[in-house]
Amino acid sequence: MFLHRHPYEPFLFPEATKLIVGTLPPPRFTTGELKKEDVDFCYGSCNGMLWPILDRIFDLGLKYETTAEAIFQREQFLLKHKIGVCDIVQSAERSKIDASDLGMQNVELRDMIGYLRHFPKVDTLLFTGGNSKNGPEYFFRKQLREYDIKLEVVNDEVPRIHEFKLPLSVSEIEKLKPLSVRAQSRTIKTVSLTAPSGAANRAVGSLEAYKKLKDKDPNFNTLDFRVMQYREFFK
Repeated sequence: MFLHRHPYEPFLFPEATKLIVGTLPPPRFTTGELKKEDVDFCYGSCNGMLWPILDRIFDLGLKYETTAEAIFQREQFLLKHKIGVCDIVQSAERSKIDASDLGMQNVELRDMIGYLRHFPKVDTLLFTGGNSKNGPEYFFRKQLREYDIKLEVVNDEVPRIHEFKLPLSVSEIEKLKPLSVRAQSRTIKTVSLTAPSGAANRAVGSLEAYKKLKDKDPNFNTLDFRVMQYREFFK
C-alpha cells in the first residue's frame, strides 16, 4: 500500500481572500520523481491545466520547468491577487499508484474550518472539482457536517455555487462585542469549478454549454471552456 502524503504545506497568508482547494498532486510529487516540465509547487504537474488556464487569463508568461524561477512566478501571482492554496487532503493510502481521487483510501483531511478561522479575510473557496466521491467539495461537505454547518445553494448550474455561514470563534466574538448576533458569523462562498485535469475532459464534453460553444466554433476546446469559466472567479 502506497502512502500518498501531500508534499506541500498550505500556501496561506493573512491577506488571502480566496483559497484554491483540491485533493492531492500526482504521487511523483510525493516521491520527488518529477518530470522536466513539472514545477515543484502546488498544481505544478505538466499534465494539469490550472496554471495554463491562469496563464491565459492573466497573460503571465509562466515557465513550465523544475526551477526556482518557475516557483517564484507562481508565488508572486498568488500573493498579488490574494489567492491561497489549501488542498483538503493531507494523506491517503493507495493500492494502485496513480492520481485518481476514487483510488484514495483511509484519507486524512486537513482542518479546513480551522484554517478559515485563522485567516478571516477568506470569503471564497474555489474547489478544483465537484461533489463526486473523494473530490474536494465531497470532503469539505463531510467536514461541515461535523460542525453542523450546511451549504446553501446559490446557483445549481455548472460551476455550482454555494455559501455557508461560519460561526466565529469565542475570541473573535469577544472582539466584536457589543455587535449584534448577526455579526457573530461570516458568509463564505464556494465555487465548484470544472476540474483542471485531462480526466475531466469527457465530463466537459457532455455539458450542453460546451456543446453549444463547440457548434459555433469547431476550434473551441475543453481548455478554452475552462478559461472562460475560471475567468469569472479569478479575475
